[in-house]
Amino acid sequence: MKLLLTVTALCALTLAGCNKQSADTSAAAPGVKPLHLAFVTNNAANFWVIAHKGADQAAKDLDSVSVDFVIPPQPSAGGQKSVIDDLLAKGVDGIAMSVIDPANQVQMINDAAKQALIFTQDSDAPDSDRTCYVGTDNRAAGRQAGEMLKQALPNGGKVMVFVGNIDAQNAKDRFEGIKDAIQGSSIQILDVRTDNADHIKAKSNAADTLVTVPDIAGMVGLYNYNGPAILSAVKDAGKLGQVKIVCFDEEEDTLAGVKDGSIYATVVQQPFEFGRTAITDMAKYIRGDKSVVPDSHKIIIPTLVIDKSKVDDFTAKLNALLGKS
Repeated sequence: MKLLLTVTALCALTLAGCNKQSADTSAAAPGVKPLHLAFVTNNAANFWVIAHKGADQAAKDLDSVSVDFVIPPQPSAGGQKSVIDDLLAKGVDGIAMSVIDPANQVQMINDAAKQALIFTQDSDAPDSDRTCYVGTDNRAAGRQAGEMLKQALPNGGKVMVFVGNIDAQNAKDRFEGIKDAIQGSSIQILDVRTDNADHIKAKSNAADTLVTVPDIAGMVGLYNYNGPAILSAVKDAGKLGQVKIVCFDEEEDTLAGVKDGSIYATVVQQPFEFGRTAITDMAKYIRGDKSVVPDSHKIIIPTLVIDKSKVDDFTAKLNALLGKS
């Protein structure tokens, strides 16, 4: 079964200006009801390219399943709602969405759940009527980042945290996990600076911190693009090695920074499994296999800490997954 991409060839490279498109389900297997599923991201970050690969793989492995992979036009609850409304109007059977603002999207999710199966992935809305969450235990991942921060700053120091939206469940959980890990240490978190997924603002937030807090000892990026933004700002300020960086995910610049020692460590998720597992298990659930959803209503995909000793092996595996030489 093929997955008809919901982006143009250019969009697949730039992750911008994407339009949705349904896959053809005319070649349904005998006796199998065709399913139309959707995977909705929370922004246009490169992180989602890997998740797209996973959704693609699931569609190839399943019988009579088509998938729309959709990037909201705006990284906001409103932008996401317009996408969900459009998908429901098209009659999708299930949607896996990364929730941007769980406190304010509960009603939207509950309304959608009356019309289609709703999974959350990457960022959860645990108080909603979603059937299952697929993704990281973000609090545990935050604790991993906090442990790396303690290793990087054994004598403590001032730290600033950067993220797109601190109201998103994944961001809140990561931040809480970091605070769990550094409890009792001499590390002082000064504040959280948000950028609403604006990469230019993400770098300016980091650059401003380096000016306003000249004795900053560490900087933590909670979203995938925050690591490269922080690294660029620290490099411009001539403070590589002086300011310790801990971040999340596997951006190319992040892995290069880990390799050359500019970034102390990054906590990586497995977005390929977000896509593959969410699509596969939604299809099974709709077709009657309720066992795919555990009693916790959460399917946790483990995270990995990548430091200088592990970065080459991880990069090689990632490149193989993405078809890079």
